[in-house]
Amino acid sequence: MMQTIGHSGLRIPFVKASGCGNTFLIVESGNDAERAAELTKRMCDPHTGVGADGVEWISASASSDADVDARLINADGSEAEISGNGTRCVAAYWLSRNASAAAGRAGNGGSSVRVRTGAGVKNCMLTSRADSTLEFQFEMNMGEPMTYPEFELFFKSRTVKGTIVTTGNPHFVVFVNDFNFMWQKMGEEIQREKCFPNGTNVEFVQVLGDSEIACRFFERGVGETKSSGTGSCASAVAAIVSRAVKSPVRVEAQGGSQEVRWEKDVFLRGPAQIICEGEFFDF
Repeated sequence: MMQTIGHSGLRIPFVKASGCGNTFLIVESGNDAERAAELTKRMCDPHTGVGADGVEWISASASSDADVDARLINADGSEAEISGNGTRCVAAYWLSRNASAAAGRAGNGGSSVRVRTGAGVKNCMLTSRADSTLEFQFEMNMGEPMTYPEFELFFKSRTVKGTIVTTGNPHFVVFVNDFNFMWQKMGEEIQREKCFPNGTNVEFVQVLGDSEIACRFFERGVGETKSSGTGSCASAVAAIVSRAVKSPVRVEAQGGSQEVRWEKDVFLRGPAQIICEGEFFDF
């Protein structure tokens, strides 16, 4: 919880966690959320702050259907519905501090954490944990995705074809032969398109095999990231719909790999690691 430093500011405890290189600060915010956007921008700044892709502002849930409520603010101060990697990081943090309660509810020696996000309650089931480190593996039910027919965007120099997929938040998936082009610039152009009034996440996908793809991510409110949980799901779903791969799909990214299984719902399996903890001085 936030603590006062004399009369000049606040001392804000945080934990930094990573899901395949997608980094988040986790702050137990209680009911103090008025300055979340402003503080997030400052805390996520890599030069004058801690550095991260976003902040998960969390509090113990007052409802019986969730353990923890999480509000995700991107590095630029905008609010997002959900992050797959960020939700796993919240689960890792919560489990590291409330392991006995989580294990007791899950039963059979397992553990689960129910995280309320802007896209609903997500149940994170622990599949493994390294004995000597704060590294966890979770599988999370991401819900049923929504897919749309192939869509074309027209730019001055080119036409870009992509697949719109919703996995709790919006995505535009573009299939490519390789990543030897300025995909970051293209991702920025796509995000500025007026047909996405609330913005969109952009994925560039290379098919590697019958059940494997490689991805690059340009996320709404952040820019280039090493990984994306919801983006991995959207990419796998788009590749399955196009019949390029079969479920389950291994998704390779710059920050590591995750597995996406699509039945009726999409299931995302991947790591979350607690990196460090500290305090941010709000003067």
